[in-house]
Amino acid sequence: MGVTLDGKLVVAISSRALFDFEAENHLFEKGDDRAYMRLQLEKLDEPAHPGVAFSLIRKLLSFNDAANQRVEVVMLSRNDPVSGLRVFRSVKDHDLQVQRGVFTRGRDPWRYLAPLKANLFLSANAADVRAALNMGFPAATVATHSARAPNNYPNEVRIAFDGDAVLFSDEAEQVYQKQGLPAFQQHESAKAGQPLPGGPFKPLLEALQRLQQEGTPHMRIRTALVTARSAPAHERAIRTLMDWNIEVDEAMFLGGMDKGEFLRAFEPDFFFDDQTSHIASAARHVPAGHVASGIANP
Repeated sequence: MGVTLDGKLVVAISSRALFDFEAENHLFEKGDDRAYMRLQLEKLDEPAHPGVAFSLIRKLLSFNDAANQRVEVVMLSRNDPVSGLRVFRSVKDHDLQVQRGVFTRGRDPWRYLAPLKANLFLSANAADVRAALNMGFPAATVATHSARAPNNYPNEVRIAFDGDAVLFSDEAEQVYQKQGLPAFQQHESAKAGQPLPGGPFKPLLEALQRLQQEGTPHMRIRTALVTARSAPAHERAIRTLMDWNIEVDEAMFLGGMDKGEFLRAFEPDFFFDDQTSHIASAARHVPAGHVASGIANP
């Protein structure tokens, strides 16, 4: 019987999301893939610096031990196989337990998410992320200019999520965009007892809760809901999570206030939001990724 990733939290990640390959990427984007390959080979013995999602990946891998491999991280990259040599060399130099990778030399990597049964796809390529979301996979475009995560909580994976169009569907967001805030508040108050449909990141939150419950004494997960909702619209969000039997550790109902300062205080290893303005604010302080979902991302 072959190896299976069933039952594991599977994260597929591009090389630019895990490592800082921005200088090298300039050559790749010019279409000079031969020059890009030469540059990566010239730097083969030079470990790449950590990228936006490095802290998240390193901490998630800490849930593994000799007895249980609970998390699987797979490189899923538009890099060519030769450039993949430096990717795996950098993985080894940073002592990350990543063994599997798919390198497609510029072709669509998202087609391999299904056989991987990925719970999350992180990439710097917005088109790949949109394709993954359309296929039903939680996915985000990393903001490569994001601040890197501090290491003040080495034994916690800290992840923050927006609500509407991320954890929840964009049902309520559509009301807000089309009819304004008063209509949104009235709509959500009237439907406070009716759970929202799940959004693209509900499966990831469920998988993280399973990982937390399986547990390991030296690592835990701390989650936060960081939303522009405020009272009375907060009630439907909380009741929806209760209906799903999912718990978050912190909830911030900011009523349109800038999210950046609050995220800086929470210090997540990653933050997911569907609004580019919120990502711009967050990225000044924390690692952030854009979820191209819902009415705000036609």
